[in-house]
Amino acid sequence: MKKLVILGAGTAGTVMLNKLSVLLEKSEWQITIVDQQETHYYQPGFLFIPFNIYGRSDVTKPKRDFFPPGTRVAMSPVTRIEPELNRVILKDNAVLSYDFLIIATGADVHPEQTEGMKDSQWHKSIFDFYTVEGACALREFLRRWEGGRLVVNITEMPIKCPVAPLEFIFLADHYFTERGLRNKVELHFVTPLPGAFTKPRASAVLGDILGLKNILVTSEFNIARVDNERKAIVSWDEQEVPFDVLVTIPTNMGDEAIARSGMGDELNFVPTNKQTLRSEQFENVFVVGDATNLPSSKAGSVAHFQADILTENFLSVIEGRTPEAHFDGHANCFIESGFGKGILIDFNYDTEPLPGRFPLPGVGPFSLLEETKMNHYGKIMFRWMYWNFLLKGLELPIQSQMSMAGKRK
Repeated sequence: MKKLVILGAGTAGTVMLNKLSVLLEKSEWQITIVDQQETHYYQPGFLFIPFNIYGRSDVTKPKRDFFPPGTRVAMSPVTRIEPELNRVILKDNAVLSYDFLIIATGADVHPEQTEGMKDSQWHKSIFDFYTVEGACALREFLRRWEGGRLVVNITEMPIKCPVAPLEFIFLADHYFTERGLRNKVELHFVTPLPGAFTKPRASAVLGDILGLKNILVTSEFNIARVDNERKAIVSWDEQEVPFDVLVTIPTNMGDEAIARSGMGDELNFVPTNKQTLRSEQFENVFVVGDATNLPSSKAGSVAHFQADILTENFLSVIEGRTPEAHFDGHANCFIESGFGKGILIDFNYDTEPLPGRFPLPGVGPFSLLEETKMNHYGKIMFRWMYWNFLLKGLELPIQSQMSMAGKRK
């Protein structure tokens, strides 16, 4: 019997488990999924917790609810991977051998990587919202806060969901307006990028919206440290941005097991073929989702599109054929912009976000690169789609390859 091991039961790992479990003959294949946490988090929902739109129960479900019957589950930390020996070492030296390995170990935030960030003010005046704990702590703080200078800072790229920091500051503008505090709050968006977003055309549109909302932007700011006594972030060239509240997006890194295994880059992301999703080093190892070092966005939609491609390529490889399905870097993101509106962008490795209608040309119902109420509804509706379709590996009405249909150059 052949053995497939999937490391990670987040979005990408769970989708792959569900897709392959119905395609691989049960009498010939044993599938094992490994994770160290029983709880599955809907991470896009963390954004809404600080503003009391979602609660913790809205973004959590048991992981086992999404595992198909008969799945072997190992709830354990991974000590290391030994790819030359085709095995994974778990806690207490338990050994899992495999014929094929799918790495879906994701990415986590590491505030300790920035000097001073996780010192005396952590979760007091410095918060993250990329963890459920950070988002809940920030919610409690904002309930009592009466105004001042709120700075949102991206430490460095890449990060999970690159649009989330922008969404946060848009929602903060909405939140403080509703509370009657907007004239007492200075919002400041500080980024290492040359503009509001990674893609020039979308960056221009999003930058205009930031300006209309009276949100200050500082670009090309590469943070070196946090000065807790003076309450300021300091760049490597000694530029300073003071804050009363710092909402940070800390350094994102891959799983430490990848580092212990010698399989990652300097941020513990696994070198991966950008088209086939096969490991650059080992032919029987594949990588999907946030664990890759690909130049695509680290987002749920990307994991979904990658899973479609990887499923095709995995079946090709186990049948002795060359993997020919190519991932094009497709990403599709709803951007919550506040006041019941949102923006939608659709792009890939080679094509930046363009205006148009999506997914049906001329019909939509969603508008690309435009701020509309329908895009807001799409953002809110996605949580239901995530739990009921995407995680279960079911087909969604969006192609894994980006289409130019409905887009205007």
